[in-house]
Amino acid sequence: MLNYSSKILLAFAETFSGKEDVYKWLMTNGYPELAALSAAIRGSNAAFNWLMQNNHQRLAALDSAIDNKNDAKIWLHKNGYDFLLTFANATNKDPKAIKYLNDNNLKIFLYIAMRINEFRDNQVYDVHRKQS
Repeated sequence: MLNYSSKILLAFAETFSGKEDVYKWLMTNGYPELAALSAAIRGSNAAFNWLMQNNHQRLAALDSAIDNKNDAKIWLHKNGYDFLLTFANATNKDPKAIKYLNDNNLKIFLYIAMRINEFRDNQVYDVHRKQS
C-alpha cells in the first residue's frame, strides 16, 4: 500500500464513509484491488474472493488481519508484509503500531485506520444476514 499516491489513498479512505461514487471511481480508474479491499473490509465475501483469485492475497490477508485473524497476521509477517501487519494493528488501535505510523510520517494510514474504525463503530451486525 505504500506505493499508492496520497490522492489514491485518500480516495480509498473515503470509501468507508459511504461514498459510492469514490468506490466506483477506484473500480474504473485502475484500482479495482483497492475497491475490492474496501468492499471486503465492509463485509463482502465476494470481494475477498476476488482479491484471492486476482493475485492480491496480501490484501485479502490484510482484510483478515484487520478482523484480528491470527493466521492472517502470521501470513503477512511470514511473507514480508510487515507494513500491512502494522497497518492492520493500527486499525485495531494498537499503540505501538500507531506510534510507528506517526514516527515514520505515515499519517495517511492513521487517517485510513480512523475511517475504517468509524465505519466499524457505526455498523449494526445481523448474524443472520448473508454477506455478498
